[in-house]
Amino acid sequence: MPFQSPHALPPEIAFLRAEGVDGRLLDRAAADAAAAGTDAATALLNAGLMDEAAYYRALARALGTPYLDGPIPFGPGLRFPESLVAGLAPLALGSVVPSVVPCVLAPRGRVIADLLDRPRRTGLPALTSPTHLREAVFAAIPAQVANHAANDLARHAPERATAREPAYWGLLVLALALAAGLCLCAALPAPLARAVLLAGQSLFLAMTTFRIAALVIAAPVTAEVPPLADADLPVYTILVPLHREAAVVPALLRALAALDYPPAKLDIKLLLEAGDRETRAALARVPLPARFEVITVPPGGPRTKPRALNAALPLARGDLLTVYDAEDAPDPGQLRLAAALFARLPERTACLQGRLVIDNAGDSWLSRAFALEYAGLFDVLNPALARCGLPVPLGGTSMHLRTRVLRALRGWDPANVTEDADLGIRLALAGYTVGDLPSATIEEAPARFGPWLAQRTRWLKGLVQTSLTHGRHPLANARRLGALDMLCAVALVPGTVASALAYPVCLAAAAWAFLVREIPAAPVFLDNLATGLAITLFGTGLVALILPALLGCARRGWGDLAQSVPLMPAYFLLVSVAAWLALIELVRAPERWNKTPHGLARTSRSGRLRPVRAVPATALRDEAPGHTRGQPPARDRAFS
Repeated sequence: MPFQSPHALPPEIAFLRAEGVDGRLLDRAAADAAAAGTDAATALLNAGLMDEAAYYRALARALGTPYLDGPIPFGPGLRFPESLVAGLAPLALGSVVPSVVPCVLAPRGRVIADLLDRPRRTGLPALTSPTHLREAVFAAIPAQVANHAANDLARHAPERATAREPAYWGLLVLALALAAGLCLCAALPAPLARAVLLAGQSLFLAMTTFRIAALVIAAPVTAEVPPLADADLPVYTILVPLHREAAVVPALLRALAALDYPPAKLDIKLLLEAGDRETRAALARVPLPARFEVITVPPGGPRTKPRALNAALPLARGDLLTVYDAEDAPDPGQLRLAAALFARLPERTACLQGRLVIDNAGDSWLSRAFALEYAGLFDVLNPALARCGLPVPLGGTSMHLRTRVLRALRGWDPANVTEDADLGIRLALAGYTVGDLPSATIEEAPARFGPWLAQRTRWLKGLVQTSLTHGRHPLANARRLGALDMLCAVALVPGTVASALAYPVCLAAAAWAFLVREIPAAPVFLDNLATGLAITLFGTGLVALILPALLGCARRGWGDLAQSVPLMPAYFLLVSVAAWLALIELVRAPERWNKTPHGLARTSRSGRLRPVRAVPATALRDEAPGHTRGQPPARDRAFS
């Protein structure tokens, strides 16, 4: 029911009536706030019903305190992230009128009502908008922001951070250990050497079994979880790192605007790299409501996606948090489903992994194979791992997290170029589990070999980094995880790289053994055991490549794509090329982030990857009575 009486308006917006703001607009904000269980100022601004700067100028006038909209003369004691989390920063003495406290305040939410309800409004600090305060702090102390983003994990948990020394030392140790092991096996008596070989084969067979066992493990049943009322939904932070993504900005904004979630409870942060003028210009062309915040990450190294995420993490206002990539089109109900699941799952479940779906499979044979690979991973393997409570190497997008847990883990590893898989392992080491989120996020796969190879090289390089980082203390980590979880983690992280490196050699050896020479049968059973296990490993390896993709197609209803599944062994030869290049790049450029271009899809199964040329402002704003969609009311424009 709309709030008709001016006396019913919450104090944080009631003062705007005297400023000439349309009363129907204020009634709408008050009604939205009551339905969402939040304050009316947030409802007003996040829905795009009033410009943020105009609101805070009016608030400063109502409080009788200065409004700072230009350069802010900060004083000693400015800190990141503390000053922005508190919304309060020190000012240089004498920079404002003497009657004003030498601080600048950017209040949010119910703090505004408390300020307006004070019987005497003297001794207040100067005011500014939260966006202007954040921009001013980033401009004043960029080195602090960059240092926090790059070094917070290494400072507080160095054993979990990627080492900054050259990676070739770790690779050299592994190579020497492998060579020593082979020499030792060659020197062992025949029965003992056979026992070592059988043990190694059994270990690899056990690791391969994880992928095959996923075929018979049903995903957790979560689709019928009752939704939460709007008032019970938590604030949700969405982080979207962008770098040279001007081409997909319109489609991205349309996808984010389509999310079925109360605007008053959304905190969307679009993260830009310094110097990315094209993406900044593309965003500047669209008037964004206050729930969208464009953050330029100060320059610094390493220039990676996780570093950008770390710069924004302390500013996240949501109890829950997710990450989307620039080309993503999540299901509109994804946040509601995740919130409902988190409310019913134990606190130990710190993350839910959404289903990533490649939508441009018709672009090329390569994108079709990519779609099959993702179908096997996100529709078969990950849900099975989640059901069993085993470690899950996360996808780089649509992983939904409890923000407090992510902060306790010190965010992402900025030096790891596959930060998602690393975070999945760190969650497991901290005692948390990952759940399955049966909600799709549409993605675009590279259709050409060059971009695909660069992207896959980066992913595999990051898996090696993760293996080296958490392999520094193998016994301690094994005790922390337990035998089964440890075996799973080894199979999915270093095991993925090792199998990719060995795949062409094993394939060539198998072809030679089966097609050129005969496999001799020894008269004694034990003498045949190693050969039998080798054949079994080869067969199970092919099954692990093909059947998850085939089952994923069945679950997605992709009968047409299933015909391409037999070609997957050839596709994984390309993955092997990427694995060998990953080792080279790990030595030569460990922190290089191979950028994947987006917005190039020519086909789209769902139709959601079709190009969007422009986003009208009305797509991002709620309907507001008394003014034209996309334009602030006349009085608001006068404030600007």
